[in-house]
Amino acid sequence: MNDRPAGAAGIGGAGVGARPARTGADRTAPTAVRYALVPVPRLSLTAVALRSGLHPDLIRRFVALGLVDAERDAAGRLVFDPTAPAVLARIQRLRTGLCLNYASIGLVLDLLDRISLLEAALRGRGTRSETPPWT
Repeated sequence: MNDRPAGAAGIGGAGVGARPARTGADRTAPTAVRYALVPVPRLSLTAVALRSGLHPDLIRRFVALGLVDAERDAAGRLVFDPTAPAVLARIQRLRTGLCLNYASIGLVLDLLDRISLLEAALRGRGTRSETPPWT
């Protein structure tokens, strides 16, 4: 069984189990197997709590509410992206600055993410409006 992506079987040879050569029509198709060149660093719950200044139980509650994304490692502990402290700071700013409850904070975060995607799409198309962005 060959677990390597297409083109990694060897140089020049089409041996046993080799994949057929790609034609010009399917060269634009994305490959199904991708390998990370650099491992993505993950933060533990303790590290996120220290960096954000929040209690770990409150962070667990945010994860349960779906406000912060987290995964479980092999031991079952929560691990976070390196951007988690910034997301937590954003949640705290919305909570204290606008006096929003956690359900409305989730809605506001979704709307802000959609606005960012739309603004990025407009910038990518090269069309700019005369009005500056609201943020």
